Amino acid sequence: MGEFVSYPSNGGTSTGYLADPADPGAPGLILVHGNRGLVPHLVSLADRFAKAGFRVFAPDRFAGRTIARSDRSDEPASGTTLDAAAADTAAAADHLAGTGTGAIGVVGFSMGGSLALWSAAQSQRLVAAVGFYPEAPWDGMAPTWPGYQGKAALVHCAAESGTSTGAGVAAIGEAIRAAGGTCVRHDYPGTRRAFFNDDRLDVYDVDAAALAWARTLDFFRDRLR
Repeated sequence: MGEFVSYPSNGGTSTGYLADPADPGAPGLILVHGNRGLVPHLVSLADRFAKAGFRVFAPDRFAGRTIARSDRSDEPASGTTLDAAAADTAAAADHLAGTGTGAIGVVGFSMGGSLALWSAAQSQRLVAAVGFYPEAPWDGMAPTWPGYQGKAALVHCAAESGTSTGAGVAAIGEAIRAAGGTCVRHDYPGTRRAFFNDDRLDVYDVDAAALAWARTLDFFRDRLR
């Protein structure tokens, strides 16, 4: 359904996967990858969102490189890492805005979930954010997120990651609300991190994934009108 395209980013050129339902007025989504890169699961997920009626752009910050799960780091995201990646996400949102007229949201998973939530604080184009089991706490992050005024966030929390009661995820919600935004957090009892990833049958939870998907679609359809 989609194709890889180039776009200007941070003084250079980056690439990303664009899945477009051919309606320029459809709501837009930026799909951000984590520290494994733009893996096939995320490309197929971009197509899935497009079939649900969204114009989806998945920036590829690693320029085609992907990292095996056995090599990925589980270190908490740092402020430096997220700030740099958020700038690229903002550039991707600018590119998507130039191809249509619908409002734009952002969604990501694990460290990509952290980036999705933080990017909405950095780009005025991103008005709603969904983070699946974001990695937290974040070292070196600013205590306030002023860019969330009037925006909304949705966080899906895995039991393995500490649920919504974990200090890091709780701090995210508090910061968003302090900035004038709203943040809803959902817990999925008994789930492991990456429970939404049907390419990982060792952790995939079909019921939790279906519920999180339905909640995500409802959230974006409500906020991106």
